[in-house]
Amino acid sequence: MNKTNTLGHNFRGPVSTAIFDWAGTVLDFGCIAPVAAFREAFAEDGVAISEAEARAPMGAAKREHLEMILAQPAVAERWQANKGGVSTPADVERLYAAFLRIDEVQCARYSALIPGALETIAALRSRAIAIGSTTGYPRSVMNNLMPLAKAQGYKPDHCVTVSDVKRGRPYPDMVLDNAIALGAPDVRACVVVDDSPTGLVSARAAGMWAVGIVASGNEIGLSLADWQALDEAAQDAHRQRAGRVLREAGAHYTIDTIADLLPVIEAIDARLRAGDKP
Repeated sequence: MNKTNTLGHNFRGPVSTAIFDWAGTVLDFGCIAPVAAFREAFAEDGVAISEAEARAPMGAAKREHLEMILAQPAVAERWQANKGGVSTPADVERLYAAFLRIDEVQCARYSALIPGALETIAALRSRAIAIGSTTGYPRSVMNNLMPLAKAQGYKPDHCVTVSDVKRGRPYPDMVLDNAIALGAPDVRACVVVDDSPTGLVSARAAGMWAVGIVASGNEIGLSLADWQALDEAAQDAHRQRAGRVLREAGAHYTIDTIADLLPVIEAIDARLRAGDKP
């Protein structure tokens, strides 16, 4: 594909860069690993949290995620009843250390690529589209997770973790780092694919196209087997609810999984040629 572009106000595409989240987007259908790790870390500390409480802040940096869990009124009430006082920075550090230890195991357990991921990435590369990635995981976690993905055939051209930038999601720092590192001619040539509302907010803050992942993502939070076990009506009910959340966060498009991305890329290319912008 011809990548010669007219820069500036009259930018007409095409898409040059696709920037993917990890869990729930490219691997770990249902975004199971971090949720399991958060719940186990809290359980070890003597305070149980629900799956919904663990999922609610998804997309944030993981230490911040822990703080947001602790700030939920129901969790704070249980914490105080169990611990005799409000949570402290020392509590956050202890929980975070436990999370990192546990998540190393959970990431290995839930590292399978989402069906269609490799085919979609290959098709994007055939169009000379660079593959970037962002994550709320720190670099220490990704040092273990990336080799597991590579062994299955997935290796993005660039990976930015929350510990590599000054500000994580919902700020645009990670996606902008990808755009610069991968030589994007314009932020309008970048497509961010993410299953978390904060990831989509970061895309819009950067002036990029935002594609929300519904079926395999955190907003539904079901494993592949559990999702496939639902009948069509149940799937559609989940899809409508989760899609609404992602669109409200700024998604230009929503799709079930990464396997459904190519028609969206073609639609964005067409919009760019027509002079549209995110």
